[in-house]
Parts: sequence; C-alpha cells; structure tokens
Amino acid sequence: MTDQDKRLQHATRAKLAKFNTLRGKEVRPGGFWDVVVLTAADESQKVAYELQVSEKVSRKELPLGVRYEVFSDPPGAKIGNGGSTLYVLQRLDSMYGNALGKFRVLLIHAGGFSQRLPNASALGKIFTALPLCEPLYQMLELKLAMYIDFPSQMRPGVLVTCADDIEVYSISEEESVRFEKPGFTALAHPSPLSIGTTHGVFVLESNDKNACKEIEYISCLQFLHKPSIAKMRDTGAVCKKQGDCISLTDDTFVYTDSTYYVDHTTALRLLSLLKDIAPLRCEVDAYGDFLQALGPKATVAYTHDSANVHKREELLVEVRQKIFHHLRGTPLNVILLNNSKFYHMGSTTEYLFHLTQDPVLRSELGLVSSAFSAHHSAGAPRDTAVSCVMHSVVEPSCSVAPGTVLEYCRLEARVTVGTGSILSGCWVDRDLSVPDWVFMHSLCVTVNPHQQEARTGFVTVCFGIHDDLKRRVQGPAHMDELAFLGVSLEKCLPHLGMDIVKFSGDCTLWNACLFPVCSDLRSSFTLSLDLLHAVLKGSTFTSPSTTKLMSMQEALQVKNLEEMLTFRKELHNDIKQKRSII
Repeated sequence: MTDQDKRLQHATRAKLAKFNTLRGKEVRPGGFWDVVVLTAADESQKVAYELQVSEKVSRKELPLGVRYEVFSDPPGAKIGNGGSTLYVLQRLDSMYGNALGKFRVLLIHAGGFSQRLPNASALGKIFTALPLCEPLYQMLELKLAMYIDFPSQMRPGVLVTCADDIEVYSISEEESVRFEKPGFTALAHPSPLSIGTTHGVFVLESNDKNACKEIEYISCLQFLHKPSIAKMRDTGAVCKKQGDCISLTDDTFVYTDSTYYVDHTTALRLLSLLKDIAPLRCEVDAYGDFLQALGPKATVAYTHDSANVHKREELLVEVRQKIFHHLRGTPLNVILLNNSKFYHMGSTTEYLFHLTQDPVLRSELGLVSSAFSAHHSAGAPRDTAVSCVMHSVVEPSCSVAPGTVLEYCRLEARVTVGTGSILSGCWVDRDLSVPDWVFMHSLCVTVNPHQQEARTGFVTVCFGIHDDLKRRVQGPAHMDELAFLGVSLEKCLPHLGMDIVKFSGDCTLWNACLFPVCSDLRSSFTLSLDLLHAVLKGSTFTSPSTTKLMSMQEALQVKNLEEMLTFRKELHNDIKQKRSII
C-alpha cells in the first residue's frame, strides 16, 4: 500500500467515524445539512422513500434535526436529473421562501428504476445495502458520511449528486474542501483518458501539475460531456503527470466530474430558467446540459449534439439553447482532488465487483464479508474474493460461494449458492441449490389491486447477471434477439412450458411476463428457481395453468412496500435474537 493509499484510507475511515458520532444525535446549526432532498421518479417511489427515511429517523440511524425531503418528478414526460433539479429548487423555494437563502442543501438524485441493478428497483438505489457498520449502512448513509465535512465549509446553496456513486478523497489537515465562490463549483478527479469518454471532462485554465498538491482550486474554461479522446486532446483537456501527486500509471490523464455545488444566487437563476422552459417535456441532464453551458470557451454547438442522448427529441435542442443563453457567463470553478477515487455502483457487475472482489474499496471503507447477519463467516484476506452477506439469516449448514452477494435473505438448512450471484429479499427453502452468475429478487405484490378480489402475492424475478434488461426489440417476432439467462428467449419457450411470452409494455426482458405469482415468499423463490434450472439444464418447467405470470415492470407497479419492509424487520429481530444467544 502506497503512502497515498494509506492517506486515502485514513481520511475515509475518519469521515465514517465522524458520521457515526452524529447518527441519532441532534446536529448543531451549521455543522450539518439543513435540508437533504431525495428525488423520486413518481409518487409510488416517493412513498417508498419517505417510508424508509422515516424508519431510519425513528431508529436513530440518521442525524436528527435535519429536514429530510422527498420530491417526485411531475407526472408526464421524463425530465432527467436536470429537470428534477429545477423542480426541486421550485419546491424548496415554495416551502421555505427567503429562509432558503440561509440553507445548505444536499440534493441526491435517486429517481429511476435501476434496470441495471434490479435489487434496487423496488426500494430505491439510494437504499442499497453496504457491508459496513451497525446499524447497517445503505448508500444514503455513505453519501452523508463522505460529505460530512462539506456543510461547515459551504456558503448557502445546493450540492448536487447522484445515488449510485462513491467519491473518496484525502487532503492535508490544514486544507478543506471549500464551496464559497459564486456560480458552479465542481469536484474533479484524475482519471485515465478511457474513463473520460464515459464521464464529464474539465478543460482547465492551466494543466501544469508541477505543484503536486492534494487539493487545488482552479477555473474551468470548458466542460466536455463524454468526449472522444481526440476531442480531449484537441481542447487541451489532457494533463501530463509530473511528480507522484497523481496515483495513476498513465503519463497523461484528464479530470472527470462527480458532484457539484451551486451557490444560492445561481440557484435563483436556475429557478428563473424553469419559468422560461416549463412545462418540461424532454429529458435534461444536470451535468451535460447545465455544465456545458459554462466557462469562457463554451459554445452553443453542443445543443445540437445527440450522440449522448438516449432518446432524440426535437424539443431538446430548443431547451438546451435556452439553458445555454440563460447560464452563459456563469463561472465554473473546479476543485481538483488529486488523491481521490470515484466508484460507480449502478450495475450488477459493478455491485458484485466492489462488494466481493475489489480489495481497494474494501480496504478504504472497511467493508466486511458479513454485516449485521446471523451467518458464520470464515473470513478471507482482503485481496481475495469473498461472499458478502448483509442483513440476512443463514443457517450454519449453508454454503455461499465467494463472489456472491446476499442481502435481506433467509436461507434454510443445507442451501448452496454458487459464485457470482445476487440474492435479494429471498426466503430459500432447505436443500435448494442456486447456480452461478444468476440474479434472484423476491418482491411482495398486490394481485388485482383495483378489484374486490385483491390479494397479497409474492413473485421472484430471476435473470442472468449479464442479461441486458433494457435491450428493446421490434415486437415479439424478434424475441430471439433477447437473451434470458444466456439463452435466446424464443428458444426458452419449450423449457418454460409456454407457447408465447406476453409483454407488459415494450419487448424487453424487463417487460416479459415470465415469473409466477405465489401465495408465500418461500414457494415463490422455489418456483422461480425451478424455472431457472429448466432454462439452464434444458428441462421443462410447468406451473398450474391458473398461475398468474408477471414481469419485473408489472411487479414494481403493484409492489407492496409495507410487506417487504415487514420481512426485513422480522429478519432484523431474528438476527438480534440469534446474535444475543451467541
């Protein structure tokens, strides 16, 4: 471990320790955030978030005396995290008025349905479990811990961040990360040029890195959104490493984005922008569309660039141009965190890697292989793959292979789970065997929610870890282009005992009605495991003809949050009891 790594580990552990002292305690004015805002995709997700935040506060898992708010996007067209930012500012202004000018606000974009990490879909990626501390951390606590030093060094304004990334950094004890300049102030991390092609990249006022300081304050000339390597070179974004202040093996690198701050005066300018473009009917990016308008070298050309747009909309060009002209001339300040790292936790593969295989992050955060669980773990050196068990009850006779994650699960006697798999919210009956590289997630749902015969049911969705749930094909006739558990969906039909697959929307795995609804959690898991084995082994799966089949999308639309959280509470109580006996 290098000296830089040691400093990074020490700084990260210190932030965690400081946050732990605030959990369940009243925070002093100016010592923490005045308002913490989570954004939600719709009213259903908003209810889920509010329920979980309320429980965290009642269990004293979060600092007290803070205004925790959840705002959902308005109904209608998707508006992106940029649109969400604008509507949040409008809501805050309506709620707090002039008092907002004295607040330090943390805005965490947590909306969306996490199709690349489906175990976070029902209850939200900001509530993704992490094998850290007791009470068990989720991404919300880690975000608050990593930013623990910011509020005291910040003028009133808003810090904007996302729910599925982690930033760790170290600076000397004499330094601090200060957000005190007008306009936008962004954190920047040294990254290889290849990483720059998938992130935002800063073109700095100077790229001379002779000073080799852990933190530097500098002005930004231009912001590039997911640029090509050629564009990075042409615009002067590429820096040349000199000395050992940058812990990268490459001689050249770029500074990439993560989170940014907007002072209160600039937030008011964004509010006036909303009046000019509302009602929003297209997706606006809080990074690409806002930051590309900033800096003296910014040009209006980006407004016509659709290379990084998921869905091309003619309205977007007009909206971008209004954003550009509204924000043009606003300063873009950058804080270079030269000894820092940026981690993304937005997909199943990233989730598995960081929690079970990545020795660096495990060392920096102090991640463990078994966190708040009734589970006998032999442990493993930090440089080897481990299983990761969180908030679960696992009988001693069970076997969980390295590289696998269990969260909020109950495993009965003699269960075996293969490597590289994710099990979430599952009750696994005795003697069952879960194969390698599969994803299984159990949800509680309300069947026929709008009818008199509405009832509670359970559905367990299963996919391959590498299945692309977002891939869309042109109608059921092309379902052979969708791979389910690594097998063409069309070829799966004989093994699933189906003539056709019904879709609850577009033709994607996300919308494919494949998964049986059962009356209890255990049988739900068992039946879906049988389905999974039939596809992988080439056998035939049969279920009663009256069994209702659901897609992941439909299950989310009729999810029963209270019942899912009740199962977690029961696990919590059982874990407490079993550990007290030990």
